[in-house]
Amino acid sequence: MTSTRKVIITCAVTGSIHTPSMSPYIPVTPEEIASASIAAAQAGASIIHLHARDPRDGRPTQDPRVFKEFLAHVRDNIDAVLNLTTGGAPSMDLEERLQPALQLKPEIASLNMGSMNFGLYEMLGRYKEWRYDWEKPYLAGSEDRVFRNTFKDIAYILESCAGNGTRFEQECYDIGHLYTAAHFLDRKLVEPPLFIQSVFGIRGGIGSHPEDVLHMRRTADRLFGDSYVWSVLGAGSAQMKVASQSVVMGGHARVGLEDSLWIGKGVLARSNMEQVQKVRRLIEEVGFDIASPAQARAMLNLKGRDKVAF
Repeated sequence: MTSTRKVIITCAVTGSIHTPSMSPYIPVTPEEIASASIAAAQAGASIIHLHARDPRDGRPTQDPRVFKEFLAHVRDNIDAVLNLTTGGAPSMDLEERLQPALQLKPEIASLNMGSMNFGLYEMLGRYKEWRYDWEKPYLAGSEDRVFRNTFKDIAYILESCAGNGTRFEQECYDIGHLYTAAHFLDRKLVEPPLFIQSVFGIRGGIGSHPEDVLHMRRTADRLFGDSYVWSVLGAGSAQMKVASQSVVMGGHARVGLEDSLWIGKGVLARSNMEQVQKVRRLIEEVGFDIASPAQARAMLNLKGRDKVAF
């Protein structure tokens, strides 16, 4: 009898898309981010994708000192792979975005595979009151903001971290981003197996229709063959639909309050753990098992939790 396929659950616990006024359940302080990460891992997430926020007002920050306030506590309490963002927020410059991965040398870090429009402004009409004065301008500014990730930027991040043993999660928001990942594979700035995280439903990127998911998967198969691991995330209401499609197509899934504030139609998720539990049920209902952190490390050829700098 063959063994059951193992599915990696990634949980992105806070991110930089949603602002504090949108949900009381978004983790903001280091203590909240640590608690959310530990609970998500205990529920079955083998990878925790991490951003940081200024604990005073919840705005995104890439200050490594803030990351340090929760990373060691998370590491000491769970065995999950801790994945640090180099995306930060679209409003940040490249050097600022790079610092957590450069200084803290995680097992894996996220890396956006192209410049793009990244529209958050449509969320403005959904809320009438704002807790902090930065939230509304931050969202409104996305209508005229390009999230910059040029070929030179991507190469700079890869080359800067080359000596750290950090591998990268290639975040692909459109088909062209897959070709960019292939370009850096050809340049030998990344090595297989690639960890391709396909992102569906962000304004400015590919949509979340099932045909979009199929197109992304077919293109990645053609470009990378068996030299990649494929995971998906669906933004907003597409979260569980896209996750389900990925799982039955042989892929993996990412959930978390970075990507969606919801657990059902019109119902706010009260925690990241709640979303992890839901996607775990979906995975197990169709006959697969969730991957342990050790299994995720083996699939992605990671250096191990003892070789990070936090």
